[in-house]
Amino acid sequence: MNGSRARDAGQPLLLGVRHHGPGSAKAVRAALEASRPRVVLIEGPPEADPLVPLAAAEDMRPPVALLAHAVDEPGRSAFWPLAGFSPEWVALRWALEHGVPARFIDLPAAHTLAWERDEEDMDGGEKDGEDGGMDAGAEQDALGEDVRVDPLGVLADTAGYDDAERWWEDVVEHRGAGKGDALAPFTALEEAMTALRETYGSGGHGRDLIREAHMRLRIRDARREFEDGVAVVCGAWHVPALRRRTGVTADRALLKGLPKVKTDVTWVPWTHRRLSRAGGYGAGIDSPGWYAHLFAVPDRPVERWLTKVAGLLRAEDRTVSPGHVIEAVRLAETLAALRGRPLPGLGEATDAVRAVMCEGSDVPLALVHDRLVVGDVLGEVPHTVPAVPLQRDLERTQRRLRLRPEAAERELDLDLREETGAARSRLLHRLRLLGIDWGRPAASRSGTGTFRETWRLRWEPELAVRTAEAGVWGTTVLAAATAKAEADAVAARGLADVTTLAEHCLLAALPDALPVVMRVLADRAALDTDVAHLAQALPALVRSLRYGDVRGTGTAALTEVAAGLAERVFVGLPPACAGLDADAAEEMRGHVDAVHGALSLLGDVPAAPDGRLRARWRAVLRTLSARDTVPGVLRGRAVRLLLDEGELAQDEAARFMGLALSPGTPPADAAAWIEGFVGGSGGGLLLVHDERLFGLVDRWLTAVPTEAFTDVLPLLRRTFSAYESGVRRTLGELVRRGPGRRDRTDTAAAGAPGFGPGVDEARADAVLPVLRLLLGSDCDEGTRGERVEVRR
Repeated sequence: MNGSRARDAGQPLLLGVRHHGPGSAKAVRAALEASRPRVVLIEGPPEADPLVPLAAAEDMRPPVALLAHAVDEPGRSAFWPLAGFSPEWVALRWALEHGVPARFIDLPAAHTLAWERDEEDMDGGEKDGEDGGMDAGAEQDALGEDVRVDPLGVLADTAGYDDAERWWEDVVEHRGAGKGDALAPFTALEEAMTALRETYGSGGHGRDLIREAHMRLRIRDARREFEDGVAVVCGAWHVPALRRRTGVTADRALLKGLPKVKTDVTWVPWTHRRLSRAGGYGAGIDSPGWYAHLFAVPDRPVERWLTKVAGLLRAEDRTVSPGHVIEAVRLAETLAALRGRPLPGLGEATDAVRAVMCEGSDVPLALVHDRLVVGDVLGEVPHTVPAVPLQRDLERTQRRLRLRPEAAERELDLDLREETGAARSRLLHRLRLLGIDWGRPAASRSGTGTFRETWRLRWEPELAVRTAEAGVWGTTVLAAATAKAEADAVAARGLADVTTLAEHCLLAALPDALPVVMRVLADRAALDTDVAHLAQALPALVRSLRYGDVRGTGTAALTEVAAGLAERVFVGLPPACAGLDADAAEEMRGHVDAVHGALSLLGDVPAAPDGRLRARWRAVLRTLSARDTVPGVLRGRAVRLLLDEGELAQDEAARFMGLALSPGTPPADAAAWIEGFVGGSGGGLLLVHDERLFGLVDRWLTAVPTEAFTDVLPLLRRTFSAYESGVRRTLGELVRRGPGRRDRTDTAAAGAPGFGPGVDEARADAVLPVLRLLLGSDCDEGTRGERVEVRR
């Protein structure tokens, strides 16, 4: 067979392609230039036909995607992504540049989305709504439910390749589009797909057969209008079915009675990362950045690619010279020759980069793969594309706050004392309430305090769907977030959920939603008798008070509710802690710590009833510390919190520990007491600096019977392994030295190595100039008092 079959009189020009294949894209462009059709038909949803002229807009930059969503269920959606190297995009732009009509001929999205809904109802589960018509997964699924075969994989295996990507590069990407017969590659692919479909059959996949029936009907309509000037760009798998002559009646019978929903279609930005399998979307390519490079460069793709890699590595402060590039090119060409390939491909280029530029390390190579092979290119669409009002408001707010959506993750530090920083924070928190997770809170590395926030921003294409879905709550971000918060408050199941929502309302500055949230919060707090629930709710309320104070929002109602919750915790906590098993006691210890931290924060809130609440809380802690029915881990924790607050003297704390570690106490209970007392932050330093506490633990530990030691060892190991390495090392030194040799004076007196018999004042005076420089002291260098203070 030769190219004449595709050019038979009266037959449409069927250009079977691999979706997102740069070789196919170049071949499509060459075929269209050679044949000059009068209309171009493209695999895609027909509802997008009115959007075709927008592809020629100056500010339209691929990768982009057609997004179709159900009007009544915006979350039910489908994407048809297009990159700059996609054959469909090339065909679309060629038609617009030459004044030729371009139309989409796949099954309408109205049927596709309704079909998905019906299948979910039948299966009783959720399906991924992000599977568009223009992806390689559709080609594979087209072979049926029972027969799962990758067409490219079968062809590659037949040709003796173990990698379909390598086979495609050799037979398509490296052959050079536009040389010789422009239709030859399509003729060859049609022959191959015809043989595959004869071998494996159509697979009986109902949806695929219906899609092909609809495409045949649309092709017939175009032929009646344009006669023999019809060109069709579709997945190569469909070409044999579109070539086959079938009756109009049979095709219409397949389409009769299909479910249908009302849909909206628009253009949305897409990313290279979402085109890759690694990004979670099966678009059939592993290396969109590499494919974009192959499509864009005029010649010497490997040399230009390796130069680009060198530039990236140099930007990351790695030593890469022009000599490295030259040697990498030579190695890639040698590897291609050894492997019997016509030209070096991505595999050879990657191996050369690893050996020459990365010195055999995969660490910098991972950076090359992430930044170049995949890439973070984010497309752009014109502001004139159809969108829900909420999307328009979000775009206006992004421009006003100078927050440009980007595909690459970046960190954003906000100072809430500045108006711009506060406005950006409010926007990001409102979007999170709406389920649009453009930004995620992160730990700040540039400072601490409630006036500072750090976010990690990354714009994903799915956020366009989330925005459309959130459009049911309102036409602006503020209105939508307010309505969503009110609805979530009413639907919330637990008290902690409502308090967390109140915190989010303050962070997002939603004053109109707070009355509803506070009413629900008061009702739930009055009805909930579980101390654990109350203890979980209190910290979120107190944080809300702190945030409200920093952001200048009213929090009087929250203060009243927080005080009421605290009083109920004080009353219910002691009886709730009695008779708990080990797991329940550990969980309750977390609640005790949370309440203690919340009450500490409450002292910084103006008009908070701090003194009364803190005094009541200390009384509760004393009750817990002395009650025998309370598990050891809670008694130890209560003693530790009282000691940290200065409400318990060192002697009294030592007395409590002595009682807990007395011979009459079961070893497991004593170990739990130690876990509660010295576990967590600062516990190790207590043992380092308090010889009595250290001695009590040391004597108890050495007296634990052998048969009980294996039972308490896991708990003790968990306690001490949580300390910092320096604290553990110091404790080990204290154990090695033994009692009576803890401080430097005793050690020096004992003649330990490294210590002299006394203080050398001349050597001590020599240190003073350095300390004065560090401390910025202006005192007289020779004063005796200064030397005394420094020694102290």
